[in-house]
Amino acid sequence: QVQLVESGGGSVQTGGSLRLSCAASGNTYCPYGMSWYRQAPGKEREFVSVVRTDGSAGYADSVKGRFTISQDKAKNTAYLQMNSLKPEDTAMYYCKLYCSGGVRSYWGQGTQVTVSS
Repeated sequence: QVQLVESGGGSVQTGGSLRLSCAASGNTYCPYGMSWYRQAPGKEREFVSVVRTDGSAGYADSVKGRFTISQDKAKNTAYLQMNSLKPEDTAMYYCKLYCSGGVRSYWGQGTQVTVSS
């Protein structure tokens, strides 16, 4: 069973930075990508960023140019560097590991990011 543990959340002021980490343990038995989602109170969970199985990255328009996703395959860890944070970035951030082909996916429990104006 794969387990994901997010860390690095916290409270910052507008314009600040945070670096989230998502550490995966267990064996996926599949090629996998890792992604970040977020959910603000009263809103649906939304896609933030992905690092795909081929190493390419993708971002939601709302975070392009401010967030950078990376991955350390040796450590089974994904990172989300978040710069120029805005109050609208305030949300619970979740990590997702997905097997190529969509056979299986796993979610972490989330880490809270709060940006004050």
